[in-house]
Amino acid sequence: MHSSLVRLQNVFGFFTTVAFTISALVALSVVVSPQTPSASIALRNVQVVKGRQHYYSKTKEEYAHIKFDLEADFTSLFNWNTKQLFVYVLATYPSLTTSSPPSQAIIWDTIIASPSQQHPLNPLELLGLSSASTSKSPSSTKSKSKAKPSAAPTPKATAKPGVLNLKNVKPKYQITDVSGNLANRGNVTLEVGWNVQPWVGALTWTMREGSGWGRWKGVKGGISEVFEMPGLKGKKVDTTVGTGPVPKGGEAVPVVSVRG
Repeated sequence: MHSSLVRLQNVFGFFTTVAFTISALVALSVVVSPQTPSASIALRNVQVVKGRQHYYSKTKEEYAHIKFDLEADFTSLFNWNTKQLFVYVLATYPSLTTSSPPSQAIIWDTIIASPSQQHPLNPLELLGLSSASTSKSPSSTKSKSKAKPSAAPTPKATAKPGVLNLKNVKPKYQITDVSGNLANRGNVTLEVGWNVQPWVGALTWTMREGSGWGRWKGVKGGISEVFEMPGLKGKKVDTTVGTGPVPKGGEAVPVVSVRG
């Protein structure tokens, strides 16, 4: 006969095998769920300002503040294995040197939780109880009995998870460059991306329009029109004072050159 420890090991090994098998089936079952996301992003306003990177920084750099409008429908990305969805807006602009790849920076992001995350299961509701009913005091019940009966509250309309309709969104993060210069930089675009975080299984990332795998389709749209960074606001005029011998009276010539 086997000892109790050997039996416990066998039970635990059988449990882990079953749990791993079920998790693998759940992770693979999402391929049958169709995914057809769509997004539209448009530039609202862009400004380039100059300032310090932090309080103790001695040098000043140029920063870009980009506002945008975003409309997206990611409801098809939510299924039985979706825990939450990470959505971000990516700004892409060319580097100063042609040999370097384009620079990219995230200017805004958000996390959209699944309905099971927003409203977790309450064990008291399964027993017909609720935390609100158990915490009522006798005084509160007496006051409610004296009050006049009110009309029954209307149920709130639950919005589908993954639907975004945002206007004039302020950026969470500022754009800066290694060179410290961003003014008058052209060929800038905004792109919507996401990352699906499942309960079990691998993470899935953005698939662009035209790409896909099986019943998963790439995003429809999601890229803004090309725009250009403006110049610095309130740029001061630099003056250079010439040096040399002091001219005599009546022989003075302009020695100050103005650079725009």
